[in-house]
Amino acid sequence: MEHRVVITGLGIYSCIGEDKAAVLESLQNGKSGIIYDAPRKEFGYRSALTGFVKDPDLKPFLSRRERIGMHQPAMFAYMATKEALEQAKLDIDFLEHHETGIIYGNDSTAGAVIETIDKARARKDNTLIGSGDIFQNMNCTVNMNLSTIYKLKGINLTLSAACASGSHSIGMAYLMIKQGLQDRIICGGAQEINQYAMGSFDGLGAFSIREDKPHQASRPFDRDRDGLVPSGGAATVIIESLASAMKRGAPILGEIIGYGFSSNGDHISNPNLDGQFRSLSMAIKQAGIHSDEIDYVNAHATSTPIGDLMEAEAIHKVIGGKVPVSSTKSMTGHECWMAGASEVVYSMLMMQNDFIAPNINFENPDEASQKINIIPTYTEKNIDCFLSNSFGFGGTNSSLVIKKFK
Repeated sequence: MEHRVVITGLGIYSCIGEDKAAVLESLQNGKSGIIYDAPRKEFGYRSALTGFVKDPDLKPFLSRRERIGMHQPAMFAYMATKEALEQAKLDIDFLEHHETGIIYGNDSTAGAVIETIDKARARKDNTLIGSGDIFQNMNCTVNMNLSTIYKLKGINLTLSAACASGSHSIGMAYLMIKQGLQDRIICGGAQEINQYAMGSFDGLGAFSIREDKPHQASRPFDRDRDGLVPSGGAATVIIESLASAMKRGAPILGEIIGYGFSSNGDHISNPNLDGQFRSLSMAIKQAGIHSDEIDYVNAHATSTPIGDLMEAEAIHKVIGGKVPVSSTKSMTGHECWMAGASEVVYSMLMMQNDFIAPNINFENPDEASQKINIIPTYTEKNIDCFLSNSFGFGGTNSSLVIKKFK
C-alpha cells in the first residue's frame, strides 16, 4: 500500500528573510539579499559578493549544553526547524513519544573545522580544543544536534549531494513515507556562509564579479550573466503521511506527488542536458500528470553561463515554452546545500499566495532562455502544481513535483 505524502510545516532562515513572513515580503517585492562583503576581498577572494545571513542568537531557546555543538549549519537549521515544527503543530513531547525521522541536506562544515584547527595550532594541546568542536566539525552536525534537541526516534540521516542536497533530502523522505517506513520526517538543507566555506569555489572563477552593483549580480538566464553569488542559511520542510497529518489535525499545506533523480555520469562540474532531461521526465512521470498541468517551474538556474543554458534547454524539451519559469536565486544567490529545500519553501509561499516571484535582473534573453517563459516581474498567478529543480557538482540531479492538497 502506498501512502500519500503531504507537507505540514515550513521554516526558513534566509538572506531574504529570517522567517516566512519576511521572506514572503521579499519574494513579492523582488528584494535581493546580496551584499558586498569587504573582509572577503581582504581574505583573497576574487569576488566579495555574498548573500548576507547573520548568526542567530540561540540563547533564548537553547541551553549552553545544547548550543555547544552547533556552528552555522546547525544554528541556521535550528531556526528554520523551530518555525516549521510550530506550523506543523509538533512539540518535543509529541516527538519524543511518536517516531519521527530527520533527513537533512548538508555538504560542508568548513568554518567549524578551520576554527578547530586554529585552536589546536595555537594551544599545542588537543585536550584544550573543547568538547563541542567534534559535533560542529562533522558533516552530520545538523542531524546530531536536532535529533537530540527534539528527541527524535526515527530515521536519522545526513544527505550529502552538493547543490541538490536539500532537494534529495525531501525526495528520499517522500519515498520512505510513501512506502510506509515512517509516518513523518523533518527534512531540509543547511548552508554555512562564512568565508572559509566558499574560498575554493571562488578559486574556480565561478562567482560573479559585478561587485559595484551587488543586487544586480545574480542574473539567472540573462545574456549578460557572469557567474553565481554564494549564499546560505537553512530551510526545513515537515512531511508526513496523509493519514498521520489528518489524525493529528495538522495543517496540510501541499502534497508531494513526484520525485525525479539522475546522475550525469559525465564531467565532475559541467552540467549536461541528458541528465537534467531524465530528472525532469522522471518526476513528471512519477507524478502521473501531463507536463501542461505544471503551472510554475522554480529553476535551479544559478546565473552561470553553461548551467542556465542547459536548464533552459531541458525545461523547453520536457515541458515546453509556455510554463512560467523563474529562479529565486536572482534574489538569494546560490544557497548551495540548502537551495533545493529553500526553493520548495519559496514556491510553497507563492502557491499559497497566488503569485510568481520575479526572476529579477533578467533584461536580455540568450538563445536558450528565449525559448522559455521567464517571469521578470511580480506576477499574480494561481499555482495548483509546481516543479522545482536542483542540480549539483558530480552530476547529481533532483526534481520535485508538488501540488495543492485536494
